[in-house]
Amino acid sequence: MTSEEILSMFTQSRALLEGHFQLTSGLHSPQYFQCAKVLQYPKNTDLLCGAIAKAFKTRGVDVVIAPALGGIVVGQEVGRQLNVRTMFAERKDGRLQLRRGFEITRGEQVLVCEDVITTGGSVQEVITIVQQQGGIVLGVGAIVDRSGGKNNLPNLFSTMKMDVVTYKPEECPMCKRGEPVDKPGSREQLTSSKIQ
Repeated sequence: MTSEEILSMFTQSRALLEGHFQLTSGLHSPQYFQCAKVLQYPKNTDLLCGAIAKAFKTRGVDVVIAPALGGIVVGQEVGRQLNVRTMFAERKDGRLQLRRGFEITRGEQVLVCEDVITTGGSVQEVITIVQQQGGIVLGVGAIVDRSGGKNNLPNLFSTMKMDVVTYKPEECPMCKRGEPVDKPGSREQLTSSKIQ
């Protein structure tokens, strides 16, 4: 699939939003990728996650892990297509951790999956968990890398790369104009009727 075809998927499902958003990283942006709206259609999930699975098919993946909440669907579908065990890390007391009896055996080869990567902070937290458990991180698979490829993540494969404008809150021109901010990420409750 080409970047244009993937972008069309986002546009058709109204998953590429324009406005004033606070990202999970805390940065502000005039654009937001609501991957959940794209992935609500099984055909899209199959195609997008299939591209990630194909990129790592011959790498010997034993386990797929994703950060909750956004990465769960991606991780589950990539794991299904690779026919390997799949798990997720979830936040407790402000940090990602393995719960629900999930564990990684020393030496297992692990693929980390995410829906959208901006700074890579959540993915890096998951990588640390994998390494602390003795797992070997083979790489990272994502639907959208909105850093334009500037992340320092190991063996990153994304179906689409975009260099989307982000601002620190104190430097955000939309904040300076007094525009209300939406916080659509999974760590925040929805604050606008624009995002349903």
